[in-house]
Amino acid sequence: MITDGRVAIDGRVVETPATILPSLRGVTVDGNPVEEPEPARLFLYHKPNGLLVTERDPAGRRTIYDQLPRDLPRLMPVGRLDLNTEGLLLMTTDGALKRQLELPATGVQRAYRARAYGQVSQAQLEALIDGVEIEGVRYGTIDANLERRTGANVWVEMILTEGKNREVRRVLEHLGLKVSRLIRTRYGPFLLGDLKPGEIGEVRTQDVAQFRRDPTNVPPAARVDTPPRPSTPLRARASATEPALSPQKPARKSLPRKQPSRPGDAAPPPKSRRPTERQRLSPLATPSARPPRAKRSRRPGDARPSRPKP
Repeated sequence: MITDGRVAIDGRVVETPATILPSLRGVTVDGNPVEEPEPARLFLYHKPNGLLVTERDPAGRRTIYDQLPRDLPRLMPVGRLDLNTEGLLLMTTDGALKRQLELPATGVQRAYRARAYGQVSQAQLEALIDGVEIEGVRYGTIDANLERRTGANVWVEMILTEGKNREVRRVLEHLGLKVSRLIRTRYGPFLLGDLKPGEIGEVRTQDVAQFRRDPTNVPPAARVDTPPRPSTPLRARASATEPALSPQKPARKSLPRKQPSRPGDAAPPPKSRRPTERQRLSPLATPSARPPRAKRSRRPGDARPSRPKP
């Protein structure tokens, strides 16, 4: 277009592509002003199990684009999730944002929860913090934690920054585990949250701008040792023989020891009885909050109740 003389700046035709443009103000193509690019848009998609992360499949298998709403703009997936991997998949309209999210040098964390068959110790998982080499492929630092055991299965939580092809499955198989379910719960500061399988939501523009300024910043809600739990629909789809996933109970606070009273000390204030959660949810459960019983009025002709003789 520059060779044909179609590009101009403030009415002057651009003769060389080696032209620095501080902005697009005054730039025209064929006499039409060039508009500023639209801000990058980022979407969170809860990828269900059994969908390919590709635009089309020669074998005719279902892809994520077969399930996405038709009124969305053209979206590019950030990285990929395997056919049998579910959970958070980021999708964006901006190629530069996509590359920033995918590059291992950016240091963006990915959090996963894996259900696997076999036995593994916490010490084996903690050794992954130094990385591991499997069949000539070097995998970087992995923060892994043994969440709980369910019969012959274990739930493992893993946080990594590289996101190589089938990294979580290969590392767990290297430890002697067979992965039966894999869920991505977080990508950088963006959480799966309450999105149901197949649902998609858009990130606010200010949150996208904040991420681009500081990609490694993780909000306090996501900076905990254990990644966030999957949403309710994932728990509902678990097998009937497997107990529902429940969040870990907070550690019990240690109470200070009661000091013996000394002569001359003031009497402690009376303790206030704190209502239980059930009482707070149902005011009628407490006698003090129970409404007074209405008196029944006697009708004409009703027999007067007899009183016992002394």
